[in-house]
Amino acid sequence: MLLKEYRICMPLTVEEYRIGQLYMISKHSHEQSDRGEGVEVVQNEPYEDPTHGQGQFTEKRVYLNSKLPSWARAVVPRIFYVTEKAWNYYPYTITEYTCSFLPKFSIHIETKYEDNKGCNDNIFDTELKDQEREVCFIDIAYDDIPERYYKDSEDLRYFKSEKTSRGMLQEGWRDTQDPIMCSYKLVTVKFEVWGLQTRVEQFIHKVVRDVLLLGHRQAFAWVDEWIDMTMDEVREFERTIQEATNQKIGMFPPSISISETPLSSCALTGPASAPSTPMCTDAPESLSVPKDRLRKKSAPETLTLPSPVSSDVPQGSTLSPLTISNHLQSSTPPSSNSNLAEIAEQ
Repeated sequence: MLLKEYRICMPLTVEEYRIGQLYMISKHSHEQSDRGEGVEVVQNEPYEDPTHGQGQFTEKRVYLNSKLPSWARAVVPRIFYVTEKAWNYYPYTITEYTCSFLPKFSIHIETKYEDNKGCNDNIFDTELKDQEREVCFIDIAYDDIPERYYKDSEDLRYFKSEKTSRGMLQEGWRDTQDPIMCSYKLVTVKFEVWGLQTRVEQFIHKVVRDVLLLGHRQAFAWVDEWIDMTMDEVREFERTIQEATNQKIGMFPPSISISETPLSSCALTGPASAPSTPMCTDAPESLSVPKDRLRKKSAPETLTLPSPVSSDVPQGSTLSPLTISNHLQSSTPPSSNSNLAEIAEQ
């Protein structure tokens, strides 16, 4: 198990971001889905917990078979997906990812939001709070983002909101920005396979970091689209977009249901959790990237993992959700004389 705490500041308030995160996740999932691939919303229901009160439960399936390298597609089912189950008791949330073909793999993200610049060192009151962890600050304006995800309209050094007059974010903006909030994320990655655990868990954390960076950039870059919405309006937007997304990836009829009646805490098991940061983040390859962008180092380009050694290998996979799969898609099949296959970023 590898535990890290990420702190991502944004020029928003916690109350504003309640709407912003729902809008961003729905829009991004729709943009990045295609027939047979993408994020299917299975369930989206009000949910009541005896400890945390009323919240929202979501279950999603992230389909990614065509994103896998050819050698991996040979040993996984034709329809392959990762399950996301989430409970949102804003401003406290947790998200979990699991895969039935990888019982030793999981990602667990506990999130809390506060109106500060990331200065609370004791925000998590869980059994994990005393465990050693690395604290990582993510700068949504100046941290390096993979070039294939870059869009001019989402470059927060140059973006200025017309409705809020916030932006353009200058170097050191977190010390002077008002308002400012911080998304604190305690991320636990488990890949309990002897000989691979440390390497794979470190790699997944680096990919998760890129996902968090992109999602929070987009939340602010799209602020003028959602800042005037009410909760009822964003829920209606969410329902409409989710149904359209399900149809877009070929799920007929859409399997989403949004109910006004809260489910009891015994109806669904699992921790409280939030809608996830989107798992697919590809941008058009034709987008040009300004040459003068000064950014920090991002995730490594490659990770080396053992490949299947024979056709008798049972069906399964050693790959994580959709964005992680995008880092793997361009890998080449292993040769007959080698036990290693390079899993490379696109």
